[in-house]
Amino acid sequence: MKHLKTSYMMFLLLFVAIVSCDKEETAPKITEITLSASTTTVQANNVVYLSVTTDTDVDITNDVRYVVNGTPQTSSEFTPNTFGDFRVIATYSINNRTLESNDVIITATAAPLTSVTLGSDSYLKELGQVFTLSVIGDNDVNHTADASFFVDGVALTDNTYTATSLGEFTATATYNHNGTTLTADPVTLEVKGNPTTVKFFDEIVFYDGYAAVVSDPVPPGVIRKSNDTYFTKIEASDISQISGDELEIEIIIGALCDNYDRGGHLFLNTIAKNTTFDVNNVVDRFEIARFITPFMNKNRMPDEVPYNYDANNIAKILNDTSLNAAFDFYLEFRVFGVPYAANTQVSGCAGRNDVFRGTVNFKSTNANVIPVPQAIEPICSDAPLNNYSANATDVMGQTTRTFNINLNAAINAAQLVVITSNHGANTGGEEYNRRQHFIYFDNINVDTYIPGGKSCEPYRRYNTQGNGIYQSTPQPLSYWTSFNNWCPGDAIPTRVYNLGNLAAGAHSFKIEVPDAEFVDGQGNIPTSAYIYGDL
Repeated sequence: MKHLKTSYMMFLLLFVAIVSCDKEETAPKITEITLSASTTTVQANNVVYLSVTTDTDVDITNDVRYVVNGTPQTSSEFTPNTFGDFRVIATYSINNRTLESNDVIITATAAPLTSVTLGSDSYLKELGQVFTLSVIGDNDVNHTADASFFVDGVALTDNTYTATSLGEFTATATYNHNGTTLTADPVTLEVKGNPTTVKFFDEIVFYDGYAAVVSDPVPPGVIRKSNDTYFTKIEASDISQISGDELEIEIIIGALCDNYDRGGHLFLNTIAKNTTFDVNNVVDRFEIARFITPFMNKNRMPDEVPYNYDANNIAKILNDTSLNAAFDFYLEFRVFGVPYAANTQVSGCAGRNDVFRGTVNFKSTNANVIPVPQAIEPICSDAPLNNYSANATDVMGQTTRTFNINLNAAINAAQLVVITSNHGANTGGEEYNRRQHFIYFDNINVDTYIPGGKSCEPYRRYNTQGNGIYQSTPQPLSYWTSFNNWCPGDAIPTRVYNLGNLAAGAHSFKIEVPDAEFVDGQGNIPTSAYIYGDL
């Protein structure tokens, strides 16, 4: 019985094999494939649908490889993105053979042209640089070669324009299409002066803010007031390199032997024209930049951090003829620091009292701008605000302070500039509690804000000294917004408010932080404010 069963199984296997061989021999063999297209003439950017069948009438459209002008395609849908002829073929692999289809030529035509658009490689150039213009039709065809170009109504010989003077220029273009002149909308080309950088402090060294003033020499033109404060004059030759309406201030702080976060400031001071500088001779003082240093270890990279500020209003002030006739301008650069922790925590800092190095650059252009007479009026400069000092509040126990000012002349398009930052690192201190700040001008609330509200992670890279603020790993936004008023390594915001036109006479500025507590009588919200505008 066992032998009969085995013989039966062998017979079945042999029968299946014979039947299979017979099927292979009788199945039609594919010898060629045919490529077809839904259309062979199409407007650019429209779809052509491809299909492939075998000589055995089998649709293999989704099983083949398509190549257009030598470039493989990812599907059977082909969209020509420009006009012209496109050669399409398909290949099919079967039984170790590759079959190639007939080729199909698809002709893509341009869409009807109804309008043209004028463009430029850039709309802002420096004096002497070249603008390269172009004209593109609404059918996505480039018509630059046959277009006519004009700048301020003057025809150009080609599609390029070289700026020979400063200012704004209007470019236009036309294109003749089948007897119809198509005119592009004009564009504005702006030409600015060559960029300049004026360096006022070059890696000036700051020292222990609590120690006796050091006697180390200072660079020519620099005046040391204290270990944490330096002055330098803004000379007429410096102002000549600053555009009348464009200025970026760059402050760079480098690590020395203070590895904690500290506050830094830049002030603009005025003194009577041609007067020998002395702090007692300062007429007005305006804070124009504030920042917080990172926790830095001078032996780790990066060992410096940049801060950048839009200071176009300061460019206008410096270039004002009347102000220049009445005053000399001095920059005051202040960075407080102490070396005590770094003396033991940072290699190479034992016994040293240098804490930071600082650089101040004014970046602008030498463009000539028609000046508008300017006014700038001080309100307060780094003034203390808290609820426990008689000279820092209007009412003891409340965090509110009012400053009264008197304008000698009306100011048009007046702008109010305000800088505040919260400090107090004790337990429950104001540094770690975000409070609403209310800003009033002439008893009208012009803003209500809560400082902070952003992640400090972008500044982590500058905090090369381990600290409890950044911790050892990146933190979510919710962590940062739960406590931080500012980030170590970031600039303190300069807030600007439009006051409209102000009449001459008495005005008031008030700041309130009603929820501030100043636990144990510690902490402070140093406040700076001033007004500027047109006369």
